[in-house]
Amino acid sequence: MQEEITQGAIAISVETSKMTASILQKAMKKVLAEMKNKKGQLHHGKQTIRQLMKHNTGVSNIEITDQNIKAFTATAKKYGIDFALKKDTSVEIPRYLVFFKGRDADVITAAFREFSAKNLEKEKKKSIKQELSQAQEKSKQKHREREKVKTKDRGVER
Repeated sequence: MQEEITQGAIAISVETSKMTASILQKAMKKVLAEMKNKKGQLHHGKQTIRQLMKHNTGVSNIEITDQNIKAFTATAKKYGIDFALKKDTSVEIPRYLVFFKGRDADVITAAFREFSAKNLEKEKKKSIKQELSQAQEKSKQKHREREKVKTKDRGVER
């Protein structure tokens, strides 16, 4: 389908007594504006469930936690996945469902593998605040251990 779109030609019919560059430019702008506003255009990336259903493919879903939504969105964008987020508030703790096209199951699997690897790496890493507080504690310990010795040498000999 993509090849048909890229290889298609556009025919423009303009009635004018004298064709100038400005008239041609206006006609092209009008055609491009109509193409942009075309209602049959499919959305890509993050979208609503209704827009996802317009792709005429089976839809599957998975559950995701609240903290991971932003990180998952970035990973899905990287892999070019069309998906929709839905918040399920029927239970006490709201849960989020990610709907995606059924044929994207393999891509979703790869994206989640990368996504979970990133999350594990983040969890293993110490936060900068923790490292800073540990460094401050070490500094205080060294400061206490260090002896303060003051010697006065005036250079006067007898």
